[in-house]
Amino acid sequence: MEAGGLADSLLSGACVLFTLGMFSTGLSDLKHMRMTRSVDSVQFLPFLTTDVNNLSWLSYGALKGNWTLIVVNAVGAVLQTLYILVYLHYCHRKAKVIRTKSTQRLSFSLTIATLLTSASWTFYGFRLKDLYIVVPNLPGILTSFIRFCLFWKYPQEQDRNYQFLQT
Repeated sequence: MEAGGLADSLLSGACVLFTLGMFSTGLSDLKHMRMTRSVDSVQFLPFLTTDVNNLSWLSYGALKGNWTLIVVNAVGAVLQTLYILVYLHYCHRKAKVIRTKSTQRLSFSLTIATLLTSASWTFYGFRLKDLYIVVPNLPGILTSFIRFCLFWKYPQEQDRNYQFLQT
């Protein structure tokens, strides 16, 4: 094996090792959420941004045919999605929607806007055969459908103040 090939392989391995190590730091948050059955001091935004980042780099890796990028970001996306799902499971806001059977604090218009925007950009990306446009918009579609399920299961009651203003 030539020197450049060996150095590239070692660097690729180091990238994978260090990146997977970074992704696994969320396991302690996962354990904390499961043990306390709450999200206490766990921050949601790092999970979300890292997941979006992984999906973007996964798309890039797929376009380039770079297996280092594909493998590390596929694993990262799976882990970050797991962290997000566990976070949402123990999140009090979600629990409040389920417990009170009320979607009053969720915005129906924002849900529609998110679905339309994400879907239009996704279709545009498919039309252009551009995964950089498609992949980052898929979570918007998924979360919109989750929210629609909540609206269907727990319909909003008409706000009395709003109803008063209409009469």
